[in-house]
Amino acid sequence: MKEYILITGASSGIGHEMAHQLAALKYNLILTARSKDKLKTMQEDLTLKHGVEVHYFPKDLSKKNQVLELYNEVKTAKLKVSHLVNNAGFGNYGHFEETSLEEELKMIDLNISSLVILTKLFTKDMVARKSGRIMNIASLLAFLPFPYQSVYSASKSFVQAFSETLAAELEGTGVVVTSLAPGITETAFIPGEMRKMNLLKSTKPMPVKTVAEAGVKLLLHGKGKRIVGFQNRFNAVLAKLLPSAAMMKVKKKLASIK
Repeated sequence: MKEYILITGASSGIGHEMAHQLAALKYNLILTARSKDKLKTMQEDLTLKHGVEVHYFPKDLSKKNQVLELYNEVKTAKLKVSHLVNNAGFGNYGHFEETSLEEELKMIDLNISSLVILTKLFTKDMVARKSGRIMNIASLLAFLPFPYQSVYSASKSFVQAFSETLAAELEGTGVVVTSLAPGITETAFIPGEMRKMNLLKSTKPMPVKTVAEAGVKLLLHGKGKRIVGFQNRFNAVLAKLLPSAAMMKVKKKLASIK
């Protein structure tokens, strides 16, 4: 039975680049995102270039019913998911009292709830087969939560904690759970206002290709967590050494646009 790697949020950014890199390595893919047109174009492109089998399911994973639909439709199509990449997610930037509550609740549904549902469902299948790999996309902000991105930081802290504890639970089952924590990555994900942050005046976003390469390596062969980039890893360690109040002042200044 053919095996497939399922990637959520596959139509852009890290998910899009990972799909291309995995197809080049001859892995069959299942892609999901909201845009049917983008997914169809990806299917045609990847199939033509690399000769792999690509299925796609247009879904808005911020809606629970569509998350369940994705799983059921994959099962109905008798597609064996050997690897799951929970990449779908988004963030925002701004003062918490001014940002949209509706948008933030949608963020929680996408960044957390959909990830938990898909992991729950596919983990059961993988444990039954005694094999499988799941990679959750966390963020550097799981280790360095930033002001003006409070809900996003919290959502990624959840993803990181969930990934580490689930990995421990599944030891010995044949199922491996990992987490990838990118820093700021050059994608359309970066809101326009966020590009004015003091941090981005001195720090260049990491190329999406570099982040995807780290993701592919971790997904296929790695264990545990991976913070992408030496400077990001250094900053995460530094945050543990400095007093939290002092570190938060530094982060607030970096996150500010003034």
